[in-house]
Amino acid sequence: MASLVDNTEEEKKVVDENPKEEEEEEVKMEVDPKTGVSFPVKLPDGKQLNSIGIRKKKILALGINVYTFGIYTDNAKMREFLAGKFDKVPEKASRELFEFVINSDVGMMVRLVIVFGSLTMSMVRKNFDEGLGASIKKLNGGQKNDELVNKVMGAAKDSIKLPSRSIIEISRLPGYVLQTKVKGELISQVQSELLCRAYFDMYLGDEPFDKEAKEKFGESLLSHL
Repeated sequence: MASLVDNTEEEKKVVDENPKEEEEEEVKMEVDPKTGVSFPVKLPDGKQLNSIGIRKKKILALGINVYTFGIYTDNAKMREFLAGKFDKVPEKASRELFEFVINSDVGMMVRLVIVFGSLTMSMVRKNFDEGLGASIKKLNGGQKNDELVNKVMGAAKDSIKLPSRSIIEISRLPGYVLQTKVKGELISQVQSELLCRAYFDMYLGDEPFDKEAKEKFGESLLSHL
């Protein structure tokens, strides 16, 4: 009888000393202080959060926060890519550095989290097409390409509801493929180097949506080089 009790106690001790191996690692989050929106600092595919910013838009002469965004990068591959571009790590994020990032084929993603509660899919499409269209025109020698722009959000149905905290993810995949997801639903995958460059130019180019977010991205990227 004593032996049975001793064995039971020993088994209990072994269980107590060995936590569940299958327990998932807690995902660390970074909170945007301006909106309270949380972003995971690392995605399941390994991309890391390098910056958070705000996209503002004038509506009826008022500056409205439309969405907050997080810029994610495959930092390991970006480090390898940039290592061949510079003899030594730059002290500051220069225009040249941002251009290398914009023109690269390294995996990146911008997660947009809607914060303006009255936003509709048609409003998002119109705003997106205007911004991306202007960026393509700038990088394409002044030539518009509405057909290319429409391939990105054109298939998004107006019936898609976008309440506050809805998520849109736009990623650059290998081979210069721009992938768009709205609330987890795949909307488009378009292969175009110009399109990929134009999209990330809106966030990291000479006239970014959020200058502070661009600067933070540069600082974060340099810390990983």
